[in-house]
Amino acid sequence: MQPQHVASPPPARRSRPHRPGEGLDVEQAEAALVEHYPRLVRLAYLLLPSGQDRGRRVLTAHAVTQRALPKGRTPSSVIPAQAQGLDGDPGYAVVRMRIVRAALEAGGGRLARFSRLPPLLPQVWGIRLFPRSGGAGELALEQRLSALSPAGRAAYVLRGLERLPDEEVREVLESAGVENPYTAVREADKVPVQYTLLDSPEFDPCALQARPTDLMRRRQHTKAALAAAAAAVVCAALVLAPGDGWGPDGAAAPPYASNPAMRAALDPAELVRAEPDAWRTSARLDFSVWPARGTLAGDERLLRRALAVWARPGRTVQVSATTGTPSGGPAGPPRLLYAGEVDGARVVLLHDGLRIVRYAEPATGAAGAALDFARADGAADVTASAVVVGRADGNVRYLLAPWVEEAAGRDLLGGGRSGSRREPLDIGPDGVTSPLAGPVQQQPGACTSWNALELTGEDGRRMVTDLGELTPAALTVGEPGAGPADFGPRSRQAWKPLACTLATMRGQGVRSVNAWRFAEQPLPDGTGAAAWVCTRSETWRGEGAQVLAQFRPPGVEAAAVTAKGTDVTACGARDPQAVAGVLWKAGSGAWYLLAAGGPRTASITASGGVRAEADGRFLSAPAEQGARADLRATLTDGSKVTGLG
Repeated sequence: MQPQHVASPPPARRSRPHRPGEGLDVEQAEAALVEHYPRLVRLAYLLLPSGQDRGRRVLTAHAVTQRALPKGRTPSSVIPAQAQGLDGDPGYAVVRMRIVRAALEAGGGRLARFSRLPPLLPQVWGIRLFPRSGGAGELALEQRLSALSPAGRAAYVLRGLERLPDEEVREVLESAGVENPYTAVREADKVPVQYTLLDSPEFDPCALQARPTDLMRRRQHTKAALAAAAAAVVCAALVLAPGDGWGPDGAAAPPYASNPAMRAALDPAELVRAEPDAWRTSARLDFSVWPARGTLAGDERLLRRALAVWARPGRTVQVSATTGTPSGGPAGPPRLLYAGEVDGARVVLLHDGLRIVRYAEPATGAAGAALDFARADGAADVTASAVVVGRADGNVRYLLAPWVEEAAGRDLLGGGRSGSRREPLDIGPDGVTSPLAGPVQQQPGACTSWNALELTGEDGRRMVTDLGELTPAALTVGEPGAGPADFGPRSRQAWKPLACTLATMRGQGVRSVNAWRFAEQPLPDGTGAAAWVCTRSETWRGEGAQVLAQFRPPGVEAAAVTAKGTDVTACGARDPQAVAGVLWKAGSGAWYLLAAGGPRTASITASGGVRAEADGRFLSAPAEQGARADLRATLTDGSKVTGLG
């Protein structure tokens, strides 16, 4: 382990101001494009027509952005009036204008060939790439934007994503060749203001999911003629097999199979439904004892569409899956957990023993659907207490387990020793909560709040938090392997300096996160004792566990991460031990290497840039600024461990 010293962030880079009459070098435009590439690609993706395939739209957005560089020095006469773009960078303004122009031409048909044919670069072979699926709010916004003209859509996006006032929006549109920018701005007024949704992962063409293309077709091209003929005969037999067809199946793709096992799995009448009070007498509290709830639980046509789309998602279905979660069809009749209308969408939640599956379609009858998968095998008690049923405008609604009696929101960074005040949530008769603001995605160093969901039942209080997936992650406190305990004021106080580190765990398939305060080390200058905390996230798939060692001196609000580890046993139930160190600066200006170990630590040794040894759980040694050291510890049973890092 090499102790880390966390320095203050460097000052923000100031771009060279643009002088009137001065041209713009292509190097300056290239620097702006590279620095702000994710933002510019998102802009291009939002501006492009939404009717085309999402994977082709992603590649087109990247192609439009990469082709936005001017071919040579741009004279000041063609630099837009709003030359002070992002951070006052005229290079950014020119690149943005060229992206808007190219996207408008693609949407208006003048570059129809550009939008239909795959771009020269980038190219992707063998896989389909598309962004993560959003909620009903993102789907509804996309439909409203698709009804606008290309110029009206661009006006809305420039307002919302670029935060430009109307005057600058008109200037950008005019520079991009729009004949009547005033009409475009007025047209954008028809769409409700939902600018925060433009920052959603739904519209991020840089954070992508991958799925294979048509594997059967690719394989057939390489087989011998006899094997290809046999495959064609088999496919023809399956397609022509007698049956009722898939007419009522909504957005499902054409059928590829029809057999008794598949028919049973896709038959709404075969869905498994638990008795309403089965959980009261069950020896195990998990998803198998959740009753089927929701006002549409008896809507056979909706359930049939959900099952068919699950088995055969078509091109218009937005599919997402947490890391390590298979997205194939059900092996048998799944369990129905919920079917109802949430925030303008008809939602169906299903469970097949391994996964939670969420199907959503617009309640207005518009085309399109979303299908989300999340691992849930082995879920019990707190990890089977809530499922995300809907997201809209940054808020989250949960479907709660029948054994949850109360629910409330808590800001883990709230004031006071016991955290923020409790904000009770209403629980409907179908088990769905009122909206709770989700944790805000903020820039590093700017974390000011973190909302979590407090659940109360017969066994006390539990805490879970939304990490961008269907199943919220459980938060616990205490020595590894001790099991969940009541999440009271002490637990909330323990998580207060650690909550912001949860942002690094979004979208990783996290099942639970435990915070273990394994040591309190007296500081060498006598100003008090510093807390050493180890947080460990466990994933549903088993691999990918993340361990963070954190150090918090007295009087400091947030803990500093001093070491990280992935797929290690430290701080877990299997190996409840930890050794970590940090380079610490005292108030006098002197630097020290501080190291601490868990309760079973007998001695600690430092080597490398700092050489020291100490009996017991703590090591404190003078050091030079920037020194790096390796730590090793001997446990009470004689075994050796290395420090986290």
